[in-house]
Amino acid sequence: MLAEIAGDVDEALTAHGGTSAIEYKYDGARVQLHRDGDRVAIWSRRMSDVTASLPDIVAIARRDLTGTPFILDGEVVAFDRAGRPLPFQELMRRFRRVRGVEAAAKEMPLALYLFDCLMVDGRSRLDDPYATRWEALTRVTGSRWLAERAIITRAAEGEAMMARALAAGHEGLMAKDPRSPYEPGGRGKRWFKLKAAQSVDCVIVAADRGSGRRAAWLSNYHLAVRDEEGWAEVGKTFKGLTDREFTLMTERLRALATADDGYTVRVRPEVVVEVEYNEIQTSPTYPSGLALRFARIARIREDKAPGQATTLGELRGLHERQFRTKGRAGSGLTFRHSQPGQGDQTREGMSECKT
Repeated sequence: MLAEIAGDVDEALTAHGGTSAIEYKYDGARVQLHRDGDRVAIWSRRMSDVTASLPDIVAIARRDLTGTPFILDGEVVAFDRAGRPLPFQELMRRFRRVRGVEAAAKEMPLALYLFDCLMVDGRSRLDDPYATRWEALTRVTGSRWLAERAIITRAAEGEAMMARALAAGHEGLMAKDPRSPYEPGGRGKRWFKLKAAQSVDCVIVAADRGSGRRAAWLSNYHLAVRDEEGWAEVGKTFKGLTDREFTLMTERLRALATADDGYTVRVRPEVVVEVEYNEIQTSPTYPSGLALRFARIARIREDKAPGQATTLGELRGLHERQFRTKGRAGSGLTFRHSQPGQGDQTREGMSECKT
């Protein structure tokens, strides 16, 4: 089951009839955890079998979870020794590993956060309301390994929890309708994502020709920030514009074209766009060394000249500031972290796609 983006807590509360279940939105990888007797399988959101890469999560399923056969929905998150979540990019190095898995598990411990169940005791729970599924999940887990959660009726309650989630290094909140069934593959107002968007001003330096319904447009934009030597590319995006804006932008960029290899059109760096992103990652792809994760155009900045775009130095500063709440890889083998119902403890060696 997938989620739409909500602008604020009020929007979610209105859609949910005045009551929402809110959970931390973790900066991790979505997993589906299956168990039947001693048989355990873990699947990513892209339906890859990642069981062999996550022996620590397999151990939790066998040791701590009951109610088999079950299918549970959750997130795995990597932490440093201080209990701060590592960036998603670092988690992926562990998540995709096929060799040296045991050593990697000690170097990068994982935490499991479960937030839903599709089957418990061999019975489908898809048609049960969220509130009933949470009760079943609590029984299966013994109140351990659960996502941080609260039931709210006022926006202020959600905003306070959002502040706590962000301070802890997480992405934001999920808001769920307590009455809603579980709809595999569905995306709608039953589940919302609430995140604090961050943005920088970039310049479009090239565009790729689109495909499918975007075939008539230049619609995959190469984004760059200012550098001492000109422009440093930091990512691409085709998200954020309306069809009309795609059409107008295509005309505008063709008028600025300096080269065309049949697929990519290089353009004079004159169009400034405000770009929202989830995280700044290190990148071997771009000479800048950085890339904007989940970049999307928030608006075209007609009020700004290219010389007013974000600089590479500023972007590096933003990248470093992420680590005020996030951890860094290689910072230790263990971490201290509280699980609901467990208390503070030390654990050792404890979704290809995100929610």
